Amino acid sequence: MSTPRAPKVAGIDSTVPSPPHTAAAIGAPLSAMSAAVSAASGPSGGPLQDRLAGWVSDLTLLHELTESLIRAGSLDGALHEVLRAGAALVGARRGMAVLEPADGLGPALTVGLGLAHAELGTIETVPRSVTSYGRILDGLDPLPEGALPRPVAIPDLRGEEDLDPRHREVAARLGYAASYALPLATEEAGKLGALVWLYDEPAEPAERQRHLVGLYGRFATEHLARLLEVERARVRLATVSEELLPSRLPRVPGVQLAARHHTVPQGGGDWYDALPLPEGALGLAVGSVTGSGPSALAAMGRLRASLRAYAVMEGEDPVAVLSDLELLLRLTEPARSATALFAYCEPAARRIVLAGAGHTPPLVVGEHRTEYVETSLSAPLGMLSCWEAPSVELSPAPGETVLLYTDGLLRRTGDAMDRAFARLHAAASSVPKADRADPGAVADHVLRTVLPEGLDAPAADGEDVVLLAARFE
Repeated sequence: MSTPRAPKVAGIDSTVPSPPHTAAAIGAPLSAMSAAVSAASGPSGGPLQDRLAGWVSDLTLLHELTESLIRAGSLDGALHEVLRAGAALVGARRGMAVLEPADGLGPALTVGLGLAHAELGTIETVPRSVTSYGRILDGLDPLPEGALPRPVAIPDLRGEEDLDPRHREVAARLGYAASYALPLATEEAGKLGALVWLYDEPAEPAERQRHLVGLYGRFATEHLARLLEVERARVRLATVSEELLPSRLPRVPGVQLAARHHTVPQGGGDWYDALPLPEGALGLAVGSVTGSGPSALAAMGRLRASLRAYAVMEGEDPVAVLSDLELLLRLTEPARSATALFAYCEPAARRIVLAGAGHTPPLVVGEHRTEYVETSLSAPLGMLSCWEAPSVELSPAPGETVLLYTDGLLRRTGDAMDRAFARLHAAASSVPKADRADPGAVADHVLRTVLPEGLDAPAADGEDVVLLAARFE
């Protein structure tokens, strides 16, 4: 006959062993547990209830802390949250987290809790080999092969006879007397870094505190590993996106250029281009490919490369350039659409001929006018069996700047499109006179005014932003 299982208590599986600080094993059979309680405190069972209450309290605390950690969406924010939660668990006031993945692929970060940037720098002047976190990161403690690094406690820095002189000096200057370092490492995630908390007086965590912070640290390491992969993917996409765009803008007599580009973390398909053409001409282009992620980036690269080829062959006719691009997109990627605007510029004559395919109209910014260019209405590329719309010609006055942009700039405002266009117009109209001679300053002013929270603010619809400014002399 099998031994009956003890009942579950407060949703805790009775077969799960208790944490080390729990005196009686919760997973023991009910008869053994009762005997232990009777031997310890008589028939009332009060101490067992206290231990159960303490265990449930610990689990509740860990649940709350891990929920707070999950809400931290960025790698930097998660590190700050881990430091804060760990400090509460071990009873410290200050600390630092060092992210240094063992695979060497980065990113490498150091953040502090209750420590200014200069104080973090001061701590980093101590040789790593003599610090608690350095022993973890550099694997200086002897361990069995394949074993994970252990926590390192230095309960009394002032009383350590063999303490490195520089370590002693820095500890005295910053006013900490003890440290407790916890590795950010699991078998699945590997070694990601280390956490170290600093005490104002000689101290070290009790056994219960070590147990709780150890449980929390394992969860935190796995969560940080996931955020690390997301951050690496974001950096890779951003790098690919930047590599698909011009590495530098050309210098063409008679015109000054500036570009601003921001890609959302998942990788968008907005792009721009500026290429010198024969006889001192200049081709300017902006566009947007539907979708996001690697496939949109690849499509954006193909579209931009194709437009450059068509611009070299027949750039003086923007309608022909976009017609060829429409045919190519329809034949090679029938499931995808795109918007584009191409402008053929003759800076010496201050003459621009442009055509657009479903794209937002350019904006001319000058001392005496700020107005949108009335381009012909047209569907985006890939949405008609044959695309063709008449081109538009304009002549910017000396000192005027032509702004080409993608609709992500308008959508990031969160306004309806008519109000977004009005906001962009107002921003361009308010460019200070001192900034009008610099297209980069014009672009920056427009971005700051249209998007006061900045380009790094979260975008509800995940929109790229492209702004290309050309000032004619």
